[in-house]
Amino acid sequence: MGHSSDQSVAARLPDAEVHHPTWQTYVWVGVLLTVITIVEVSAYYIPAWETSRVYVPSMLFLSSIKFIVVVLVYMHLKYDHKIFRALFTGPFVVSIITIIALLFLFGQISIQVGGAG
Repeated sequence: MGHSSDQSVAARLPDAEVHHPTWQTYVWVGVLLTVITIVEVSAYYIPAWETSRVYVPSMLFLSSIKFIVVVLVYMHLKYDHKIFRALFTGPFVVSIITIIALLFLFGQISIQVGGAG
């Protein structure tokens, strides 16, 4: 009754292709995630970067790159059917736009409130 093999899943979904990343893919992803993490941690120890206006956007950008890589490779979203990618990507884009809008909104408000006193 419940087949758990990849062949049975592929047989039930005609457009599905079964892909599995090789160990080299996981090594490259691990190296990429390590390098990004090193940049993030080292940025904290560079006072000029930490106090600059690009610190938070750069940390958000690097974190989002790590998130996308993990989702695509380790959660196999890259190899899933296109509908699953769309169902994940659509709400993700909406949430990113919302977060950026809130950062601009509250960034402007905090500047006005801070300057008024």
